[in-house]
Amino acid sequence: MTAEAGPPLLEVRGLGKRFGGFVALEGIDLTIAKGERLGLIGPNGSGKSTLVNCLTGTLHNETGSIHFEGKDLRGLIAHERTRLGLARSFQLPKPFHSMSLADNVRIPLLYTVNARQRHALSDAQIDERCQELLSHVNLADKARRRPRDLTQVEMRKLELARAVATQPTLLFADEAMAGLSHSEIEEILAVLLRLNEEGITIVLIEHIMSAVMSFSTRLMVLVAGHKIADGPPQEAIRNPEVERAYLGE
Repeated sequence: MTAEAGPPLLEVRGLGKRFGGFVALEGIDLTIAKGERLGLIGPNGSGKSTLVNCLTGTLHNETGSIHFEGKDLRGLIAHERTRLGLARSFQLPKPFHSMSLADNVRIPLLYTVNARQRHALSDAQIDERCQELLSHVNLADKARRRPRDLTQVEMRKLELARAVATQPTLLFADEAMAGLSHSEIEEILAVLLRLNEEGITIVLIEHIMSAVMSFSTRLMVLVAGHKIADGPPQEAIRNPEVERAYLGE
């Protein structure tokens, strides 16, 4: 999907976060357009997870502002932001192990979609949507299976399906490919590209540079809580500060 012109989907200005005397993020500015595929990279401890947690409402930023589709997110906690269309997947999937895959996507679907609509979806509509979500990640044939029956890459796909069940406009995919083989990484990339083509703006937080470069139309680099690069991927990685951060002096 091509990024759309017009008002930004997400606009962050001067965002800062501290943990006691430790400055985790300082002066972060970020604008994301509808339809973008943004790669977010940085060495361990650079502030990537802290930034995502502040944007999605898991953490509270002390300074700066966050606007999503023009709405000020100040004071809104995680589930309220999810219902607005801002979702995330997690590096370590935590599905409901006692439930089927279909029920695992049914819960976030009911939690968010019915909350947005005047009339609740019928059982038949919910079942159909669950099947569609699992089809998106090639798990439709395992709808009645339990998470324990899945491979590692299938667990990552289920995690993405659970996030997409909330009908996000913006999705943060947090290290969805960590520990996967090359072919499995290609499977996850295909899923993410398909979701983007269907209208979901995606921020990919990932250490696997080949995957980030393949997926992203833009790259943002954090080091020690500061943004040091933001632009086309090939230009961003050639930035001298980025080279120093990854390769040393």
